[in-house]
Amino acid sequence: MNLKPRRHEEPEINVVSLIDVVLLLVVFFILSSKFTDEGRLRVHLPQASAVPTQKVSGEPLVLSVTQQGTYLVNQRELINSSPETLRAALLKEAGSNRAMRVTLRADARATHQSVITAMDVLGRLGFAEVNIATVKEEPAGKP
Repeated sequence: MNLKPRRHEEPEINVVSLIDVVLLLVVFFILSSKFTDEGRLRVHLPQASAVPTQKVSGEPLVLSVTQQGTYLVNQRELINSSPETLRAALLKEAGSNRAMRVTLRADARATHQSVITAMDVLGRLGFAEVNIATVKEEPAGKP
């Protein structure tokens, strides 16, 4: 009978495999989150849940885009919808003041291209503060 204590090895947990699996899961989730399908997003514009109440001194320049894609600068309709005509009308109204606040009022049914054209002309002219006008969203159930 052998009464000598047997040499016991301390059990150890090999965490290298666990780290590899966790790293692969992290890489998988990072890559799969970048490929979201943005075509499924439904965007309803131009309603907003809150209307800003900040009062600003001075009259802002108001650029309106109608449903047909025509432009109005301070309630005066332009003769055509070309970017050059819009640029000339904005230069006439604003003069050399590029710090002037511009409010862009676009019809909800206006084409996206006509709104982007207006924003592009404003950006190229150097207007830095452009506000997009929205209406307050109506609560559900009220007409």
